[in-house]
Amino acid sequence: MASVITGPVRVSARLDAPLSRWLWLVKWLLVLPHVIVLVGLWTAFAVLSVVAFFAILFTGHYPRAMFDFNVGVLRWSWRVAYYTYGALGTDRYPPFTLAAVPDYPATLDVAYPEHLSRGLVLVKWWLLALPHYIVLAFFVGGGSYVATRGADTSGSWGPTALSTGGGLIGLLALIAGVALLFTGRYPRGVFDLLLGMQRWVLRVAAYSALMTDVYPPFRLDMGGSETSALSVPPVRAAAPGPVEPPPGPTWSAGRIATVVVGSILLVTGAGTAVGATAVLAADTAGRGADGFVQVPAQTVAGSGHALVFDPFELESDLGAPQLGAVVGDVRIGATAAQEVFVGLGPAGAVEGYLTGVRRDRVVTLEPGRDAVLDRLPGGAPATAPAAQTFWAESAAGPGAQELTWTVAEGRWAVVVMNADGSSPVVADLSLGATAPWLGWVWIGMYIGAALGLVGGAVLVLLAVRRGGTV
Repeated sequence: MASVITGPVRVSARLDAPLSRWLWLVKWLLVLPHVIVLVGLWTAFAVLSVVAFFAILFTGHYPRAMFDFNVGVLRWSWRVAYYTYGALGTDRYPPFTLAAVPDYPATLDVAYPEHLSRGLVLVKWWLLALPHYIVLAFFVGGGSYVATRGADTSGSWGPTALSTGGGLIGLLALIAGVALLFTGRYPRGVFDLLLGMQRWVLRVAAYSALMTDVYPPFRLDMGGSETSALSVPPVRAAAPGPVEPPPGPTWSAGRIATVVVGSILLVTGAGTAVGATAVLAADTAGRGADGFVQVPAQTVAGSGHALVFDPFELESDLGAPQLGAVVGDVRIGATAAQEVFVGLGPAGAVEGYLTGVRRDRVVTLEPGRDAVLDRLPGGAPATAPAAQTFWAESAAGPGAQELTWTVAEGRWAVVVMNADGSSPVVADLSLGATAPWLGWVWIGMYIGAALGLVGGAVLVLLAVRRGGTV
């Protein structure tokens, strides 16, 4: 079965015969080298698509070198998908190249557009393509994405669903694999339907990745082959024919590696800059007049006689005064309906005091979520916590209680109890720190982000200016 309608995207595939009955069971392992490479290629695809977004917005043109690279990534992904669980249509191992391989059983071409709409680039990858995304959710499944997020400048990118085979596509491929295993034959009807779905996915991928202004049709053009003609509107009066790229340098392995490394640096630099901004906000806006960076209080409701945290150990080559000056002071607060005790002491002494006491170990304590507690059996403590003499710092009384501790070497533990040792313990816990080192953290992160962004931009620019057709 062949499609007879020309368009900017051509997807073709040839069902190989005979196919191995069992090889498809291990293709997930065989394809791992491709998966590793594709992670880097899709990172570069995302970066170049964002650059192309702005190029189209201001000039109406998709830079040719970037276009050829991104088409090569789609082409590579389609070959891997066809070999693996996106189709299982061949046992021929996919080549490691962005270039077209006409004799490979799966091929993909996208006609280069001479001009693209500046207005459409703002809406086609999210608003106009939304109906297609709903359809493709059934094809590729909820856990995978092709480049159907296109040039999503919000950063929502992911590996191609073509290579993972989720949803109906994955189900059809599984049916074909089971048929191969027991009969040695690939059901032709399954193949035709599967190729129609993959062709739909790839057309939407090219549209949402800004490669064409031609809206993808809502239809299944089933079967492995399409007409050989590619067309780009406006259609000239002359008979349509294949669109040939202008001569130019090729995307060699070195240039591909350069743009991938540069893209990874750009993404890493951008992420580091966002993280640095968060640290800066904590160091400035999050710091109170008393110099403490405060974590919001969280209610923890235990059932035992104590709330305990896992011991922590501090080691340093610095002396005690220097360690305290570098790390700063820590403030631990607790507020309860009755008199509350909060203490910090040597872990060994704390553990000895609480041996045989029914208590709740705080496993996780995250803002906005209920604390996860591990309830340990036992009875009541023999004496009230304030009667112990081993505490390095402690506070007890009604209402809000806070202890301030200058960080020191050793193995330490924190305990919150009712002042009389009764149960249950229900308290609002808070944590603060002077953290004088935060300033150096965000400064270092901004420097690293700047180096990553500048270095990545230089590498991508060098690769794109020297790169060309694939």
